[in-house]
Amino acid sequence: MRELLQSPFFGITLTAAAYVLGMKIQKKSGLVICNGLVLAALMIIALLTVFHIPYEDYYVGGSIINMFLSPATVCVAMSIYAKRDVLKRNLLPVLVGCTVGAGTSVLSVWALCRAFGLDAALTASLLPKSVTTPIATAIAESHGGIVSITAVAVIFTGIVGNLCAPLLIRLFRVKDPVEAGLGIGACSHAMGTAKALELGETEGAMSGVAIGLCGIVTTVLALFFEALL
Repeated sequence: MRELLQSPFFGITLTAAAYVLGMKIQKKSGLVICNGLVLAALMIIALLTVFHIPYEDYYVGGSIINMFLSPATVCVAMSIYAKRDVLKRNLLPVLVGCTVGAGTSVLSVWALCRAFGLDAALTASLLPKSVTTPIATAIAESHGGIVSITAVAVIFTGIVGNLCAPLLIRLFRVKDPVEAGLGIGACSHAMGTAKALELGETEGAMSGVAIGLCGIVTTVLALFFEALL
């Protein structure tokens, strides 16, 4: 039994089964809170906890799936290429929007950290929470942040964006797919982009553009983090 749990097939099979089940529950319930990705993660956590299975055993196979995260994100470039004419027509608004979005994210987090009296390490950990994980963790680590907290903050931000994006689009009556895609990508990176792709090809493409541009802008803003900390 131990050999089975330590096999890569265990982590891969468990992840795939949890995802399929989570998506079926989401489709049948139709509830925003029943997000397939969130349900899959909760089911995996519950199973590992109940049966006292070490995370290290699961991650033998889970790491293989995790390896495909970067290539899957890069695949968004296909949607961007398909919508390159839309991007050209809206290039200036896209650049300005992503710059403002990234700046607003950093400054709002900084203001909340100051309001709640968080120390420099926690502030540095949370400031890059709206960009993709590799960029966020690199920024946090270079400024004395706690990488594990940054990773959790990035994941939580992505989940919230994935769950709330359709509701917020309806609430604020966003009709333009370019605006919707940029807003989702600027706030909730890859997990938000997954939801944007469900909304439409243009939304998905613009969200993918926002991931890259906001990552660049946040990296530049990181040069001034010392003053904020």
